Amino acid sequence: MTDDVLSVRDLSVTFRSKRMLRPPRVVKAVNHVSFDLGARETLAIVGESGSGKSTVARAIMGLAPTESGDVTIMGGRLAGRRGKELRDLRRHVQMVFQDPYSSLNPSMTILESVAEPLDAHLGLGKRERAQRVGDLLELVGLSARHASRYPHEFSGGQRQRVAIARAVAVDPGIVICDEAVSALDVSTQNQIVGLLRELRDRLGTAFLFISHDLAVVRHLADRVAVMYFGQIVEAGPVARVFENPQHPYTQALLSAVPIPDPAVQRRRERIVLSGEMPDVSAPPTGCAFNPRCQHAMQICRVEAPPSVELSGGAQASCHLLHQIETTGGTVRA
Repeated sequence: MTDDVLSVRDLSVTFRSKRMLRPPRVVKAVNHVSFDLGARETLAIVGESGSGKSTVARAIMGLAPTESGDVTIMGGRLAGRRGKELRDLRRHVQMVFQDPYSSLNPSMTILESVAEPLDAHLGLGKRERAQRVGDLLELVGLSARHASRYPHEFSGGQRQRVAIARAVAVDPGIVICDEAVSALDVSTQNQIVGLLRELRDRLGTAFLFISHDLAVVRHLADRVAVMYFGQIVEAGPVARVFENPQHPYTQALLSAVPIPDPAVQRRRERIVLSGEMPDVSAPPTGCAFNPRCQHAMQICRVEAPPSVELSGGAQASCHLLHQIETTGGTVRA
């Protein structure tokens, strides 16, 4: 077992927007989320758009209004930190964003962009700074000669490599990748996923990988947490969750992942969810998934489901699981 570099406990994030002559609109984007991330581990958070994945990332970075809960980064609590204390803690957690075209300042050279965290946290001399940037570019598969160029001279995949170099510049314990490969073509995606695996093994960095692409997650992550409507509904080792999903929502997501074998793809059952995710300002009572779940029972409409410990180190929150947990059964559509 490895020590945890990130611990999130009972995290809730609520947004309130003022409206003229009307009560403020209250949106609970994240609802009592808990998980740990170990050193050299990759944890993927998956779910539909609007499920709260990116809000969790922003809360970990101190960029979202945390209503309750604790975030501990490399042993240091995020709550109550301001100014230099917050900046020092943020050195340990860096981020790679979705769009490689907007995450780099077009008026700055690659050297200036990659050196930003070095300037903020290390204060290196000019020569040492340039050497460090050159080494980082070589590390991510580019050339030190690229340091004098500008972002418009690079492809999307190359820009994302630059963004990754910037993220690992100050040797953080954690790198958060927020849909970091979704804007890239499949071939480039594979290259970036391979690079992230290499950096994890070589640098010992832990990755929090936020994605809606389950095929990518399967090849990169060690563990996966499935989010729906601001809550984690199922979590566990990737092989365990992908091969034997227990929550109806996880089963629906996985049924949509293409299988390379056409014969198997034709035979498999596709679970099509009815309706859309509920309005975040008017959440349903009971289980948040009950309006779209074909297994929904009366209790699902009035009471939130408990978390059930499953074999293989997984957990899921579902009333149906709670009923059959002593029989060793499986929820099936």
